[in-house]
Amino acid sequence: MLKYLILTLALCAVQAYADDEWKPKTGEDIKQIRIECLKEHPLNGDQISQLKQLIFPDEPDVRQYLLCSAQKLDIFCTHEGYHADRLAKQFKMDLTEEEALEIAQGCIDKNEEGSPADVWAFRGHKCLMASKIGDKVKAFVKAKHDAAEAAKASA
Repeated sequence: MLKYLILTLALCAVQAYADDEWKPKTGEDIKQIRIECLKEHPLNGDQISQLKQLIFPDEPDVRQYLLCSAQKLDIFCTHEGYHADRLAKQFKMDLTEEEALEIAQGCIDKNEEGSPADVWAFRGHKCLMASKIGDKVKAFVKAKHDAAEAAKASA
């Protein structure tokens, strides 16, 4: 029992230290993570097409890809689920961090159902994408896509 208590305290200390050191990932970091996760969890053409449109089908391959991405972003772990503070910092867009944190906290759960990690991560992701954060992410991605299309047309 004492060993368990010491181990638990050590894990909490490591997590607290990691939270102090954690920084949001850059666009380039996210791109690399997506590439790595696609290699580890290949998706078919239809799934990739849907993801590009920010449609996330509830399918095992897509859930594993999203779990991989969330873990490599260090915003999700299989012991605690999503870290609301990290979600807020990573995806606040033009929201205040407080508003983003409130949204993130409303989307995370402690996995009382005992779902597999990919289902748990997907559940939180689905909630975030249906929130104001998701709306901001969708608008950002659409603006980037429109700018790329405009650049192609003028070239």
